[in-house]
Amino acid sequence: MTLEHTASPAEAGEAPIHHLKPAVDPATLTWRTPRRDAFWQQIPAWRDVDHATFGDFLWQEKHAITSSKRLVDSVRELVSDDFIADVEAGFAQAPMAVRISPYLMSLIDWSAPHTDPIRRQFLPLASDLEPDHPMLTLDSLHEQADAPVPGLTHRYQDKALFLALDTCPVYCRFCTRSYAVGLDTEQVEKVQIKASKSRWDRAFQYLRERPEVEDVVISGGDAYRIKADQLLEIGETLLAIPHIRRFRVATKGLAILPMRIKAGDPWTEAVTTLSDKARKLGKDMAIHTHFGHANEITGFSEDMMRLFQERGVLVRNQAVLQRGVNDTDQAMLEMTRKLGFINVHPYYVYVCDMVRGVENLRTTVATALSLEKRLRGSTAGFNTPTFVVDAMGGGGKRDAHSYEHYDRETGISVYTAPSVKEGQLFFYYDPLSALSPDIQAAWQDAGKREEMLQAAIAAARANLR
Repeated sequence: MTLEHTASPAEAGEAPIHHLKPAVDPATLTWRTPRRDAFWQQIPAWRDVDHATFGDFLWQEKHAITSSKRLVDSVRELVSDDFIADVEAGFAQAPMAVRISPYLMSLIDWSAPHTDPIRRQFLPLASDLEPDHPMLTLDSLHEQADAPVPGLTHRYQDKALFLALDTCPVYCRFCTRSYAVGLDTEQVEKVQIKASKSRWDRAFQYLRERPEVEDVVISGGDAYRIKADQLLEIGETLLAIPHIRRFRVATKGLAILPMRIKAGDPWTEAVTTLSDKARKLGKDMAIHTHFGHANEITGFSEDMMRLFQERGVLVRNQAVLQRGVNDTDQAMLEMTRKLGFINVHPYYVYVCDMVRGVENLRTTVATALSLEKRLRGSTAGFNTPTFVVDAMGGGGKRDAHSYEHYDRETGISVYTAPSVKEGQLFFYYDPLSALSPDIQAAWQDAGKREEMLQAAIAAARANLR
């Protein structure tokens, strides 16, 4: 068969196409080329580790950094003594235990660790820390108060959060559940939500008795830490409850240990099995993961998502907005486009919860509003995340821009949640360092603090009339 020649516009005498937008240099489309170099070989202990070894999940687990001493030993040749002292002092004041994968350690730019966005998320420096906001509480989202049985939060009418366990493959500084996740630290004695068959059975019984619940989030801790047979048991139990139509497996594992997702890996196969079973039952199953910066997305991430894409497993991302990490237009745009390119759907960006020891990572609500405005229209709507505030006191996720009142001078934003807790007001507080010196001082005075709160409440109620 001979293909016919199709004349070009010029040959056909047609006018050339007029491009309305300026030409784009392909070299600027950086999100399309995740790094595939041997970036881990910058770490002295791993200079001779080949790609196959570094890409082995069990090797990553075996070499995870689980103490400040081991961390310091691994990078001593790369950083100054002052930096080491800063890290050691930072961990002494941190609410979270130390656990970081070699993969993440290797992605940190150790020539400039103070400003590196990955270092900021996982390794505290004492010199970075700021005093906690006076309105902070340990369980700021009231997950325990909204738990009818231990480890099961039922806040929204049709959705429940099932905390299956209290361990993770990595411990994030900004973790909302620092009240329960990981080992006790010098700063926090943890609430216990360990994996327990009897506790799980109580949660399942509650779900069977609540026909309005259609959606369950399996979290913790981190679902990467649930054994494959246990994950199958949980998923199949949920699928067998007629009124539950969808469930999600929440894990940061995909972001920090993507090399686990391979054919034959028991956890990968369990996820695939549950996804297939859900689809055949006319139900929905997805993975929700937590990339926080474009630098976390590498060739390992791309390979992981290629396998999930082939198997029909949907993955969404829930990032946390953090100062010095992803709070600029360029950083958020790069991460969003990079996620979309590997077929991870950007779903939420959370304004960083009020968590002990991370005041230096929090941003203002105004920052979230500005970033969302910049992102909107830069890519497809389904690949544009919604910026949300998870309201203190158990109001649930509210669109950041949906406040009833926001005073940028005092940093107080007030939200309502009529479908969650009718008639109540919920608050978020911008970090003190973003406020004027006079307002910072006012927050330290109990009387002036109360005046600011009452003024915000009055303004919010006036707007609600």
